[in-house]
Amino acid sequence: MNRPLFVILAAVTLDSVGIGLIFPILPKLLEEVTHVDNIAPYVGIMFALYAAIQFIFSPILGVMSDRFGRRPVLLVSLAGAAIDYIFMALAPELWMLVIGRAIAGLTSANMAVATAYITDITPEEQRAQRFGMFHAMFGIGFVIGPVLGGLLGDFWVRAPFIAAAVLNGLNFALAYFVLPESRPGRRDAKFDFKGLNPLVPLAWAFTLRGLVPLLLIFFILNFVGNMYGTVWALFGYDAFQWNSLMVGISLAGYGIFHAAVQALLPGPATRMFGEKNALLIGLAFECTGLLLIGIASQGWVVFAVLPLFAMGGIGIPAFQSLATRQAPVDMQGQLQGVMASIVSLASIFGPLYFASFYFGIKDWWPGLIWIIGGATYLLAIPLILAMRRTPAASEG
Repeated sequence: MNRPLFVILAAVTLDSVGIGLIFPILPKLLEEVTHVDNIAPYVGIMFALYAAIQFIFSPILGVMSDRFGRRPVLLVSLAGAAIDYIFMALAPELWMLVIGRAIAGLTSANMAVATAYITDITPEEQRAQRFGMFHAMFGIGFVIGPVLGGLLGDFWVRAPFIAAAVLNGLNFALAYFVLPESRPGRRDAKFDFKGLNPLVPLAWAFTLRGLVPLLLIFFILNFVGNMYGTVWALFGYDAFQWNSLMVGISLAGYGIFHAAVQALLPGPATRMFGEKNALLIGLAFECTGLLLIGIASQGWVVFAVLPLFAMGGIGIPAFQSLATRQAPVDMQGQLQGVMASIVSLASIFGPLYFASFYFGIKDWWPGLIWIIGGATYLLAIPLILAMRRTPAASEG
């Protein structure tokens, strides 16, 4: 593995550890600062706010990285994330947590830059494999992060924020001292205030006809994917009376299977079945897992279906590679910013949608939320069936 790829994947791993630290303890932290029993709506709002800020800034960071280089944008966002986690660790009031969560959404928009960096240094025929490695490293972070967050959270509910700040500081140091620039910015670049409008890159993306159905599929997949982060801890507490550590262990199990599948199977699955069929097979696995967890009456079922959830993502790296063929080489940062914006849009509405459903059903059937998620996935199937493999976009 070449050094730039190793460093960017290590940075992604550290970033996902920092994110994963927070998942097991967010419900308890919100209980502490709001003093209410049913905090599902607050969880949904916090996730939606995070995503709304990501939506605004992901395309901006993508465009800025095209113009000024990937490295400086990454460095600024990593430094900001470290400072923000310290702020959240010390915040005694809900409004302060809200501000901190918004800043976290801004700094986390750097994932668009990371994926553009991988595109810069990777030949087209290797992109599906390397996007799979990207997801695998993110999964490894979710093995470590939730367990560490659960352990620290049972000791002190704010301790995971301190740990996340340290990890982002390490991430900054790694990028500053070791990561080379993959695509230097253009010297004649001038900041255009039109770039502040996140809808401008989206409007550009919708002029690429081959990209539009892919963006719709991507939205649905990520919309349902937000169900996990929104209700996983709540479901564990309500259905099985888990503590933070148990929630963290279950999320770590999810990360282990996710990392293994993403590291080993996307390439072979795509070669054997093609992009379209790999996506459909993955959805079939995941929907089966959602049905089983939905009717589960004991906690061990959650662990039993984790491989099915992981198999749900076997077609995603090939899908991302397919999307990169729809834009010129010098617009890949902007494309990845748009893709990140789609993720953010789904992450605005997904948490509100699933938190609202969970708020209404948790007292009589908490598991119904997973069946609702599986049913929502079915909306993507007609679009996937109509999907065509298009040739690479010409360089602009």
